[in-house]
Amino acid sequence: AGKAFRKFLPLFDRVLVERCAAETVTKGGIMIPEKSQGKVLQATVVAVGSGGRGKNGEIQPVSVKVGEKVLLPEYGGTKIVLEDKDYYLFRDGDILGKYLD
Repeated sequence: AGKAFRKFLPLFDRVLVERCAAETVTKGGIMIPEKSQGKVLQATVVAVGSGGRGKNGEIQPVSVKVGEKVLLPEYGGTKIVLEDKDYYLFRDGDILGKYLD
């Protein structure tokens, strides 16, 4: 995955994320069919842009860092395929929150 990001770097306030895998088994051990699995809203940040310009012209840095787990909106984002893997590009302001360990 490291080589793919040398070829692609998000610009401005964009954040490139990789969605986490969907749960296929419940905590009780029941298999969940693929059609019943909901959209995965949790993702890991894999690349960030340098930040967007504010109203006063200063660059405002992106609020997330590479490696952090974030909560995504149900809809939105741009799908990007890099080396046969699916990634999604979101604006920094579209990300709903980040998970703390």
